[in-house]
Amino acid sequence: MAIFVWTGKTRQGETRKGELVAKNQEEVIAQLRKDNIIVTAVSPKGGGFTINWNLGETVTQQDVAIMTRQFATMINAGLPLIQCLEILGGQTSKKVFADVLEQVKNDVQGGSTYAQALGKHPKVFDALYVNLVAAGETGGVLDTILNRLALYIEKAIKLKRKLKSALYYPAAIVSVAVAVVTILLVWVIPIFAKLFAEYGKALPALTQAVINLSYFLQGNFFLILGGLFLFSFGFRKYYGTPNGRMLIDRVSLKLPVFGDIIRKASVARFTRTLATLLTSGVPILDGLAIVARIAGNKVIEQTLMDARQSISEGKLISDPLAKSKVFPGMVVQMIAVGESTGALDTMLNKIADFYDEEVDVAVANLATLLEPALMIFLGIVVGTVVIAMYLPIFKLASVVG
Repeated sequence: MAIFVWTGKTRQGETRKGELVAKNQEEVIAQLRKDNIIVTAVSPKGGGFTINWNLGETVTQQDVAIMTRQFATMINAGLPLIQCLEILGGQTSKKVFADVLEQVKNDVQGGSTYAQALGKHPKVFDALYVNLVAAGETGGVLDTILNRLALYIEKAIKLKRKLKSALYYPAAIVSVAVAVVTILLVWVIPIFAKLFAEYGKALPALTQAVINLSYFLQGNFFLILGGLFLFSFGFRKYYGTPNGRMLIDRVSLKLPVFGDIIRKASVARFTRTLATLLTSGVPILDGLAIVARIAGNKVIEQTLMDARQSISEGKLISDPLAKSKVFPGMVVQMIAVGESTGALDTMLNKIADFYDEEVDVAVANLATLLEPALMIFLGIVVGTVVIAMYLPIFKLASVVG
């Protein structure tokens, strides 16, 4: 037997600490789970290796989508809610997710609704998820709502991947170019510089410029890295402020090529989410508030909150969308038609389908345009460095000849 120091959380999210006598760490975890405490860290008293069970393990959207789809199937088959949660918690490979589902099951057994139990875990189940589940419970169509949720999450994941592929590809190419040039300037060019110094003649201007740049990088390498780190840190801090985020998000929508992709992806996300909420019976004011919070862009979030205010005053949702000039004219007109015909959810789904395809086309066109452009850029940069290094050699060869 040994004494173990542990840290954990209760079902209400309160942090608890203490000591426990047990044979091993697994026994500590088992004892604490009986007391409804989720262990986050445990180690032998007096030091030793600490096991952090949540380290590096997160619940992804894909995990939630799979769980939701399986939950809907089991509910539709007539299994009780508690049994569904037990099955799902037992089959997930992620301990963090299993612990969350265990807490949800305990809360439901304690008298909470399923939506209320999910609402205690906002990092896993967002406001959209909780509100749709609440609507499904109220209307007695939980299996239908869960199927819609699973479909929505799967499409959201697909859209997010498209957006990442559009942004990551050029970033990866530029990073490779910077890495190659840095290696040449810091490690390769100095070798040529020593050779040319023995030559004792004036070097061509291009060669001298490249050597000077190499000396500058060698002498200020860590200073440059520190500057980049400070810039990145300052950028994140500024983006964390309301004014900073508004400015940067506004600029991002105006970027050439990338701004158009971000705008189209935002339109697809907004219309798909709002359509899912309205179809499931969530009031439009609540739906707009939820969509605004998960918009991912402060400018679009503000526009949607203005639209919510417009509706609360008895006006149309399309009016503030048109004034903002954030959403394309076609989107505003289709939403106006949906409002006038009473089929807003149907129209929003059509807009989402259209802009999903638009994002596909935009990402494909971006890859087609950027690949040769970036390759040419990389070739010019590397080629310039190579030519600069060989110019003195050519000059020396002509003199000897």
